[in-house]
Amino acid sequence: MKIAIAADHAGFALKEELRRRLAAEGHEVMDFGTDSDQSCDYPDFAQSVAREVAGGHADRGVLVCSTGIGMAIAANKVAGVRAAPAQSEDEVRLTREHNDANILTLGSRYVSAEQAARLLGLFLDTGFLGGRHARRVAKIARMEAGPALSRGKTRQDEESAKHDTSTTYGTAPGRG
Repeated sequence: MKIAIAADHAGFALKEELRRRLAAEGHEVMDFGTDSDQSCDYPDFAQSVAREVAGGHADRGVLVCSTGIGMAIAANKVAGVRAAPAQSEDEVRLTREHNDANILTLGSRYVSAEQAARLLGLFLDTGFLGGRHARRVAKIARMEAGPALSRGKTRQDEESAKHDTSTTYGTAPGRG
């Protein structure tokens, strides 16, 4: 399997360990950095891996930072990416089976190298179940595509419109 991997400074050591293990298992590993524990900005590395995965140049991605959360937030800004932070085997299994996650994000503060290796192995070995889950993943893809491809307004959109005063000038909220 072709795996894109990256980390920020907080995840550097764990990324290096995972990279070595993946290569030893026969995976093709594309390392997008960082190459030290010097302070750097995680969105830069998340974007590189996310683009590789979304573009079909990598089968899956792995991102490591302090918590896994920042990397997930940044990677999910790229259309086609379903990045999920996980700390337990159950989370990893479900995010693959139900959400077809294509990037796993790990927090170096919360998982040991051994635990991270187990989680990553499970992430790579677990398939997507499809069925009702495919319908839900397709809805997420439509949301990414923007309003032109979405299925109309949501209840939240309608509620927000009721309270929107941005187009009324010189009137009190709710009176425009």
